[in-house]
Amino acid sequence: MEFTVIDYSIFALLLVLSSAIGLFYALSGDRQRTVQEFLLANRNMGCLPVALSLLATFQSAVAILGVPSEIYRFGTEYWFLGCSYFLGLLIPAHVFIPVFYRLRITSTYEYLELRFNKTVRIFGTITFIFQMVIYMGVVLYVPALALNAVTGFDLWSAVLTMGLVCTLYTTLGGLKAVIWTDVFQTLVMFAGQLAVIVVGAQRVGGMTRVWRLAEQEGKISGIDLDPDPFERHTFWTLAVGGVFMMLSLYGVNQAQVQRYLSARSEREAKLSCYAVFPCQQIVLCLSCLTGLVMFVYDREHPLVPAQSSVSSDQLVLYFVMDVLRDLPGLPGLFVACLFSGSLSTISSAFNSLATVTMEDLVRPHCPGLPEARATLLSKLLALGYGLLCLGMAYVSSMLGPVLQAAISIFGMVGGPLLGLFCLGMFFPCANSTGAIVGLLSGLAMAFWVGIGSLLQSTGGAGSSPPPNGTVLPSVGGNLTTILATTLLTPTPVPHSPTGLQKFYSLSYMWYSAHNSTTVILVGLLVSLLTGPMPAAAVDPRTIYPVLPRLLCCLPRKYRQRLCCGVGAAQDTNPTDTVVKSNGMANGLPPPGRGEEEGGQGYGAPTYALQETCF
Repeated sequence: MEFTVIDYSIFALLLVLSSAIGLFYALSGDRQRTVQEFLLANRNMGCLPVALSLLATFQSAVAILGVPSEIYRFGTEYWFLGCSYFLGLLIPAHVFIPVFYRLRITSTYEYLELRFNKTVRIFGTITFIFQMVIYMGVVLYVPALALNAVTGFDLWSAVLTMGLVCTLYTTLGGLKAVIWTDVFQTLVMFAGQLAVIVVGAQRVGGMTRVWRLAEQEGKISGIDLDPDPFERHTFWTLAVGGVFMMLSLYGVNQAQVQRYLSARSEREAKLSCYAVFPCQQIVLCLSCLTGLVMFVYDREHPLVPAQSSVSSDQLVLYFVMDVLRDLPGLPGLFVACLFSGSLSTISSAFNSLATVTMEDLVRPHCPGLPEARATLLSKLLALGYGLLCLGMAYVSSMLGPVLQAAISIFGMVGGPLLGLFCLGMFFPCANSTGAIVGLLSGLAMAFWVGIGSLLQSTGGAGSSPPPNGTVLPSVGGNLTTILATTLLTPTPVPHSPTGLQKFYSLSYMWYSAHNSTTVILVGLLVSLLTGPMPAAAVDPRTIYPVLPRLLCCLPRKYRQRLCCGVGAAQDTNPTDTVVKSNGMANGLPPPGRGEEEGGQGYGAPTYALQETCF
């Protein structure tokens, strides 16, 4: 169908308002004159905008198209992923946020230098940059390609418009503009999905009839308690494997941690994490209901000829355009919804990449960099990554069948990074050698299984992806789970795999748990073989004594042994931590810098060892 003037106007309004938010924050307040204001919004954000930004960061257009197609093809079993959201958000709120917030860091990878050394920090930073650079071009290109195939919406006009607008407001307005545009774009996403559900359900007789017909066709799934890790979706793969995916996304990912650190207090950061939980459930419900409505609508009003071959994400767009064809403005609203998903994800990528590059690669080597010049350089980095994103979108257009592999790289990295942070935070005996070897082992395992699964799914003419596995390993939540379902076409069930083929059929929901566990086990083994890190060399602020707290029934002396002689920094105020007037957090000096403003003194911090209190 062709867009009307009203549809184009609504889409243009999204872009204009997003740009206006960036301009507003570029010209108001301190006008982004300091690095802290540009990268951390002056650590003065409230919990609600931070929560909505956390939600929007990885609710990409690929996700908006992917979940309905998953429900359309396989039924509502994916809905049980919502069970993982509770622990997947509770653990970051009570484990990762307190550690990161009280260290007063800007980049997540500063933690790795405080816990291990600078080499581990660089390894983590390079891994993250590689992950995000590959992904951001794909997340810009793929939705525009699907939209072009269905609606005729000009492909490169969409790509260039989104890329340039996003680069504009991210470069001018900093993190504060990114967060507030995320809030606006989240509301647009909700409105677009809700419009499709309401109109679509009305055209097939209401939601009651949709549910009844879907149940008759076997699309309403019960609880499958099969513990087999090679089954693609069961209750355990979704509810337990999904926890590890959520932790890699909401626990240690720079784009999310940066939002926690922008909150005005530790309490606000925790509340933002709590507030994401109901929002995530609403998003999941809207996407799943869209898939059910699409299934019933397609049965009564076939969206494409039976002999036509279209991908699932394109089918979602055919459904939306057919349902909304007689309602001027609503197709434009859904396109705005789709592009809001892309804008929120890409802007977060630009800002987080500029942050880690500035804090982990530039400042340690330029300790005397003036604040004004550091701020300008941060803006230029954001601009540079924006232009790089456009280049990566062009590269994505030339990849063809390799595009799936490019997308899967994002998922391969999240699990090992989660394992690296857990190794440092939960096991005081782990040393830097174990951390590096563990990370490399986890990445090797992730790429081995991921590429093996991809080759198995594409090897040979007429071959089909294994239904129990996926071509895409996952990293977290609705981000890479959706990528795992978006680009696959409906396939028949193949014969039962054996040997390595069976291993490659491991459910993608377990990939994050499998890869992070590999990092921890290899890291601990190498640390024990090369000599555990001395207790005196470990900053107690970087440790969370998870084992002593889980095994609280043990006698005190055994719990102390589990801490490997490392005392924990006492929690003087567990509900709220703010920086004291003398610049100290909880009485401890800011880590890693002798002079906060000058950016000097990236040497070893002064440790304050205290007796652990259980």
